[in-house]
Amino acid sequence: MKNKVIETIKKYNLIDDNDKILVGVSGGPDSMCLLHVLKSLNYDVCVAHINHGLRENANVEEEYVRDYCRLNNIPFFAKHIKLKENLNGMTIEEAGRKARYDFFAEVLEKEKCTKIATAHTSNDNAETVIMNMVRGSGVNGLKGIEPIRENIIRPLIDVTRREIEEYCETNNLNPKHDESNDELLYTRNKVRLELIPYIEKNESIVISQFTLKEVIRQTIFSIADNDNNKLMTGELFEINRNELKVVSLDGHRISIRKIELREEYAPKKVVVPGKTLNEVSKILPGGADSFVTISFTSKHIVFEFENTTVVSRLIEGEYFKIDQMLSSDYETKVKINKKEFLNCIDRATLLVKEGDKKPIIINITDGSMELKINSILGSMNEDIDIEKQGKDLMIGFNPKFLIDALRVIDDEEVELYMVNPKAPCFIKNPEESYIYLILPVNFNTATN
Repeated sequence: MKNKVIETIKKYNLIDDNDKILVGVSGGPDSMCLLHVLKSLNYDVCVAHINHGLRENANVEEEYVRDYCRLNNIPFFAKHIKLKENLNGMTIEEAGRKARYDFFAEVLEKEKCTKIATAHTSNDNAETVIMNMVRGSGVNGLKGIEPIRENIIRPLIDVTRREIEEYCETNNLNPKHDESNDELLYTRNKVRLELIPYIEKNESIVISQFTLKEVIRQTIFSIADNDNNKLMTGELFEINRNELKVVSLDGHRISIRKIELREEYAPKKVVVPGKTLNEVSKILPGGADSFVTISFTSKHIVFEFENTTVVSRLIEGEYFKIDQMLSSDYETKVKINKKEFLNCIDRATLLVKEGDKKPIIINITDGSMELKINSILGSMNEDIDIEKQGKDLMIGFNPKFLIDALRVIDDEEVELYMVNPKAPCFIKNPEESYIYLILPVNFNTATN
């Protein structure tokens, strides 16, 4: 655990060599662990303790911190307040926080300290995110507690409460227990006691940030944009041993991505809201060497990466039986240069007014694919060289659906599998790590 704190200090540049650090210490496990670690690393520290006068054990905790500081030659400063008499319209939690930071500022100036260290942990960060979500925060609320804000640092922000408890026991710190943390009176306590432990009991998977960001990018475009069918507004996350399959559909197309996981996991199927995945994608750094832990409960999904925790409610219901919609049969197979194909369709869309559902018609013959479109703005007819197996075929598509799929495929060449003008087209690679199913349109009607 101590090494994790050292890494956090270096990663976020929390402490300089000449810093004098004021540590806020209540006497509980988190703050005592923080004080012990910083002192053991030979940082110049002093302690501020505030007695809120709320509990019978408050004086015992103050004496405990005072004695510890005296035995370890640490400057100690304490203040007594009657918090309930100074609420001024605030909740007890809000008033307590204001009183602490006001006192920290006093000691900071008096002792010429340069930094204030508080004992926020990764659990506190998760609790803050959940509380912000309950209150209806946006993306900023999802970011949780920052490791450093102005002169306030949080060296324990990557450490779990379980790790802290083990550290306190190993180092015989014997911290005091704040019994008010066992009560469900305060909002944070409800999160801490009811939701966080429940989440921690469930299994998690780990994948790279880059992979998750890419999977979202490669599937999110085919979720439904209305709530007529709630399941279509989310994506299926299906885990089977060492494979994660992500599926989205909107009634006209299906997107499937399969990812090989580093370990094997128990089978799991959940439907994650598309809005959640969009938010995660926005704030996810996407490093190939950095990882995301994804945890599941019966009703929630949790994404944890770096200093961010995102919690979302899952979409309830049984997802569509996708495997029944897939087929390996085909009458026509085409291999084509993806860039040429995409650029040709892009040019065709210049002839289509916004909102117009004019299809692009594709005529496949030996060695050639002809693409044509007719509209009131003009017409286009282009040929692209291809490799073809099977029968000739003429088929029509909504050009947007083809463009959406082709843009997220990184391969230089793509393979299309088709049966007839009325059956779905499959764009997939030989390994089937990606599959895009696109329904055709009736091109005879479209050309009239």
